[in-house]
Amino acid sequence: MKHHYLLIVLSFLSIQLMAQDIEIKLWPNGAPNKNNPPGAEERWTEGGILRYKNISEAEMYVYRPDDAINTGAAVVICPGGGYVIEAIDHEGVKIAEFLQANGITGIVLKYRLPYGNSEIPLSDALQAIRVTRSKATEWGINPQKIGIAGSSAGGHLASTAGTHFDEGNPLAADNLQQLSSRPDFMLLLYPVISFKEGVGHMGSRKNLIGETNDWNIAKKFSNELWVSENTPPTFFVLADDDQAVIPENSISFYRALKKNNIPAELHIFAKGGHGFGMTDRDIPAAKWPALFLDWLKSIGITK
Repeated sequence: MKHHYLLIVLSFLSIQLMAQDIEIKLWPNGAPNKNNPPGAEERWTEGGILRYKNISEAEMYVYRPDDAINTGAAVVICPGGGYVIEAIDHEGVKIAEFLQANGITGIVLKYRLPYGNSEIPLSDALQAIRVTRSKATEWGINPQKIGIAGSSAGGHLASTAGTHFDEGNPLAADNLQQLSSRPDFMLLLYPVISFKEGVGHMGSRKNLIGETNDWNIAKKFSNELWVSENTPPTFFVLADDDQAVIPENSISFYRALKKNNIPAELHIFAKGGHGFGMTDRDIPAAKWPALFLDWLKSIGITK
């Protein structure tokens, strides 16, 4: 009976993931670096939310809009989960479906989790941007309108991609090395940004870089310190009552963007807590998707 129930659950989850137009492996010939998950990949639902853990192979799920409404823009989406799981539904698939319905290609990245190799998630995020650029013509995308989005720890990954892109492209597949991994814009939902004690989310920090207190290691991933004039324009969404990842994470990054004259828009809603993602809850923070679309128009990504 238990086995029969498991088959039903897995079949249901498979159906959930069939809605995308394209599903591809990020590293079809094998990734150049390895993580060491503690077990086989698992996926399950908790509170109605689809989650993954023990991810050892990265995949991209592509949601393409109808040609009649296609804007040419695309967003690579990194779900959150503290670098130990990925909440791929409300912080991934639902965002992609919203973008798809509004003429933007949504690409959910099921990135590999670190498990002792802090470079793993970033190498996947940068490779996903390169792959998207390489598929621009095929997927109906403008290669200069490819952004990255992330929620919570996924927001940390997205902001790492926005501040550590093109570092020699050492891990790009040979035929993609000539392509830029710089995102053209960023959408950060209640993101982990800083790895400073008292500001950053220490669980995400521990899961990415381990137990170390060596600031030289943590500093590399404290992304407010790495903003430059080449960091892409950024749109922030968060709640003032977020007790898990405090607003100072986004505020410090926004402040650094302004010092470098980078366009940015920061929305701190009064209520919402942490992890609301795409939500139908009756809270002002639920209105963020429409505000994001307006912002994309304001920076010339869409019309």
